[in-house]
Amino acid sequence: MGDLLIRGGEVITSRKTGLASVYVRDGKISQVGKFSKAAKEVVDASGLLVLPGAIDAHVHFALPVAGTRSADDFLSGSLAAAAGGVTCFIDFTL
Repeated sequence: MGDLLIRGGEVITSRKTGLASVYVRDGKISQVGKFSKAAKEVVDASGLLVLPGAIDAHVHFALPVAGTRSADDFLSGSLAAAAGGVTCFIDFTL
């Protein structure tokens, strides 16, 4: 039995887009397609997009600007990024 089944969403990959399910086992995607399997947790993604985590290659966390700092520090910026589906970011530094 897998750990997670994300069922029935619009799955977006680097190769194609379509209605499918995503099966996760031991923390890794093991299958993408049209199937029904048992899993410890099942998420109904009907009407939702399922896509890989995004990379934000240009953020400004705690950046000194005109005697002040940008609005987000690393904690608030990281939390906001994760909430928006960003799994990796590259901070711009001076």
